[in-house]
Amino acid sequence: MDNRTQFYKKLKKKLKQDTTFPSKYLFKFIVPTDEDKINQIENLFNYEGAVINKTSSKTGKYTSVSIHVVMKKADHIIIKYMEAEKIEGIISL
Repeated sequence: MDNRTQFYKKLKKKLKQDTTFPSKYLFKFIVPTDEDKINQIENLFNYEGAVINKTSSKTGKYTSVSIHVVMKKADHIIIKYMEAEKIEGIISL
């Protein structure tokens, strides 16, 4: 089992132990400041009533994207992280 698979397995277990679903969840990402990359993140959550906040770094090289959204299941959270991983240069927090 690779590291990513282990990470998601542990995350799913923790979410199921600590969270009652549906629940509001906070996703946080850091991405190089590039409108296309930021739009890709926003589009992952666009149709789910998400509240999205963006903050640029002091140098402007990076943008922090915080997304508050109600998630129905732990599996849905894992799926969103896996979709986000496909965006080049993204860091999930």
